[in-house]
Amino acid sequence: MSLSVEDLVVEIDGRRVVDGISFEVPSGARVGLIGESGSGKSLTALAVLGLLPDGATASGSVRWNGRELIGLRDRELAELRGDEIGIVFQEPRTALNPIRTVGRQIAEAVRIHERMTRKDAAARAVTEAARVALPEPERIVGRYPHQLSGGQRQRVAIAMALACRPRLLIADEPTTALDVTIQAEILELLRTLVSDDGMSLIFITHDLAVLSQVATDAVVLENGRIVEAGPVATILRNPASPVTRGLLRDATATLWRPEGMTP
Repeated sequence: MSLSVEDLVVEIDGRRVVDGISFEVPSGARVGLIGESGSGKSLTALAVLGLLPDGATASGSVRWNGRELIGLRDRELAELRGDEIGIVFQEPRTALNPIRTVGRQIAEAVRIHERMTRKDAAARAVTEAARVALPEPERIVGRYPHQLSGGQRQRVAIAMALACRPRLLIADEPTTALDVTIQAEILELLRTLVSDDGMSLIFITHDLAVLSQVATDAVVLENGRIVEAGPVATILRNPASPVTRGLLRDATATLWRPEGMTP
């Protein structure tokens, strides 16, 4: 399955914040959306899933496996979310329900989309917790989000997004709030799971060094517009826009080193 975005425009209260963005994510591809804060990368991802904030509207075309998503009813979009397209948000503390165990939250998607019994869904939650390398999965599914570390909460969020084996995963800055060691673990986990399941990936970040670890192609955004796009390796070797050159300079200050980059 493939995603095609053509001339996407997002307006908030009449102000254009995403301006004519077009890109494709073929089946099995790993594409990064990168830019500074306010560049429109997260709004682009939210528009794909019909999750824009109040006051925001989307126009243009977003086609998933040939099906137009712009203008689709909320109920139809809800059937796609978590089933065919999964999303991992930047901050799991706000994405997770604080008064429900993480096991119930992992199980919820499979109960809705695969119509499992409560018992079978609970067993599936343990399997998914183990799959994202949570320690003692049989016990951890009974805990609440506040009882877990930041890295563990992010693993729960990934388990929730992947429980129904979606064909596309959108990861919206999933490592920003984590320290560098935990970042490395989460990025390796995402690479492995995407590869094992043959999923497509949209990875959103402001860090070109991090992006180089998970994506093969990049779309660089500034002020809601695309300023550069192409293979990550090419962009690293020969950035064509001032924005990308700035992102590359910032990347050299991190502990991550894209392949071939020296401090």
